[in-house]
Amino acid sequence: MRTYFSTALSAALLVLLAVLVPLSALSAWVDLEIDDTDRYVAAVAPLASDPDVQNTVADLITDEAMKQIDVGPLKDTVRDFLHQAVESFTTTDAFRAAWNAANRTAHEAVTAALDGRSGESVTIDLAPVTEQVRQNLLDNGVPFADRVPVEHTDIQIISADRADQLRQSFRWLRAASIWPAVGTLVFALLAVVLAWVRGGPGRRGSALAALSATAVAGTGFALGALLLRGALAFARNRVLAEVPGNETDGAAAVYDALTASLRTTVWIVFGTGLALAVCAVAARIWAQRVLPAPAPVAPVAPVAPDA
Repeated sequence: MRTYFSTALSAALLVLLAVLVPLSALSAWVDLEIDDTDRYVAAVAPLASDPDVQNTVADLITDEAMKQIDVGPLKDTVRDFLHQAVESFTTTDAFRAAWNAANRTAHEAVTAALDGRSGESVTIDLAPVTEQVRQNLLDNGVPFADRVPVEHTDIQIISADRADQLRQSFRWLRAASIWPAVGTLVFALLAVVLAWVRGGPGRRGSALAALSATAVAGTGFALGALLLRGALAFARNRVLAEVPGNETDGAAAVYDALTASLRTTVWIVFGTGLALAVCAVAARIWAQRVLPAPAPVAPVAPVAPDA
């Protein structure tokens, strides 16, 4: 009976931790990074120097400007010239400042979109960046710079259909905050304590049971981390598949920047869980050799009946 209980506890612990670890990491990520404006901006700020983002911004602004410019057969030449001018601006400190300002404003729009009505996609509005580009081009006397429209030019991050599917999960993760992570750690600790209490006879039996539960818990954390890594890769492919082709590189860079802390968490949890499991197994082998086995219970001799 005791062996059956131990096996059932190990199986339940492994499965539950494999499920709880990804949920805990996601809810903490939403609470600590996605919902925090300063951390959100800090996460995407380095993208101002990312070539894919710079090229995407240059493409989008140039395409919008060319809608307002009619130069006949010189259209391609003017477009290339304007694109080079915009791309050159994306390497300046002014662009980085404009990018950060745009994302600080966009953060409210992103969280509102994830909280908002169905049919709304999640985008980053490049209007603040476009305004800085236009002014820079005007200051440098670039032809047709006055035709660059300062209007909503968006980089789509999540399509409307995908956002509709994510909204309910986002609300649940936001409400859960960091408590699933706290609950996961408490659950794992209680499982080890329960294994100690329900272990075999004597100190040796309790120690072996607790070490077995610790090894299973470590394996559960490592497995949960791998499941989260797989989920991130799957979600990335699904999200980018629905982004317009000319915005894919920029959207991929933004997605990777926003999930960088999650990917770091994956490897920290995986490494910690694996190390915990290996150490617990090694400690159990050592304990089996060192701790004395319980003395066998001598059989009780039958009492002869009174004559």
